[in-house]
Amino acid sequence: MSASFKSQLKKEVAPYEKTELKSSIIQMVNTLIPLFVLWYLAYASLSVSYWLSLPISLIAAGFVIRTFIIFHDCCHGSFFKNKKANNIVGTLTGVISLTPYMQWKYSHSVHHASSGNLDKRGIGDIWMMTVTEYNESPWYTKFYYRVYRNPIILFGIGPIAVFLLQYRFNRRGAKRKERLNTYLTNLLIVIVYALLILAIGWKAFLLVQVPIFYFASMLGIWLFYVQHTFEDSYFENEDEWSYIQAAVEGSSYYKLPKPLQWITGNIGFHHVHHLSPRVPNYHLEEAHNATPPLQQATTITVLESFKAMRFRLWNEDMKRFVTFRQYKKGQRLKERAQRELAEKKAAAI
Repeated sequence: MSASFKSQLKKEVAPYEKTELKSSIIQMVNTLIPLFVLWYLAYASLSVSYWLSLPISLIAAGFVIRTFIIFHDCCHGSFFKNKKANNIVGTLTGVISLTPYMQWKYSHSVHHASSGNLDKRGIGDIWMMTVTEYNESPWYTKFYYRVYRNPIILFGIGPIAVFLLQYRFNRRGAKRKERLNTYLTNLLIVIVYALLILAIGWKAFLLVQVPIFYFASMLGIWLFYVQHTFEDSYFENEDEWSYIQAAVEGSSYYKLPKPLQWITGNIGFHHVHHLSPRVPNYHLEEAHNATPPLQQATTITVLESFKAMRFRLWNEDMKRFVTFRQYKKGQRLKERAQRELAEKKAAAI
């Protein structure tokens, strides 16, 4: 990918880096009002049957995801032109998604600045080891990594570990403004939850809120995972890494059915988003359709995305993700080749 091509690509997307107040307000209305209505309906239907309430809660979880996209755009300063408006709406929507605004804004900006860079992993991303790193690790690190990358842990325990526990505490070295925002978010969550419990009782609250939180958090982690974990993704060391290549080649186009595309705020056009985070979510599809090179990005359907759960290690030589089974097969072939080479040398002597 030449420097001129990269520059041209950025220019073609630039016209879509426009925040429209009307579109942003409409999105808030068609996201937050249905979420609150669905939450109430999930509660009201408890008097009929929990099996009626549960499906409503799951639909409400989809609107929590859509709320998170608003939060996400506020973090990038692309939802409103006014910085203060982004901060206020970002903080409030962070309460709904249990995510502290300033803390996540920092880690996510690091993720964008280092996505696909093998030398700058560890902040705002999912833990990934290369084949070489895995080979050189002690057994307990390998064991921990295998447990961590297990889908049951990643998508089953992950939502609790991340959204309920990790996000309640500040990172080491966080600045005062970020720390205060985390405290404020935690306080607002406690107040909102306490008022709801006082109004409808703790049992009804848990029956409604737990499935909403859990399903939304699990789907959020899933979306983040498949956006960068596909077989021929992009990872390079610092000296060969390119921001634009990482955006276009290391972020997938998750082609979702229209209803799911809408509920997830077009975040499936992740390659466009990584190329230009200033493009609001409601312009991502337009930018994709108007820029032919972006249409060549790796396209993943819902069915194809489930293959991503098998990918565990990044093979630096093959430039692709491999499963543990493929890794073991590769190691056996490598060991066999080494033995044969040693035997030939011994015979020659």
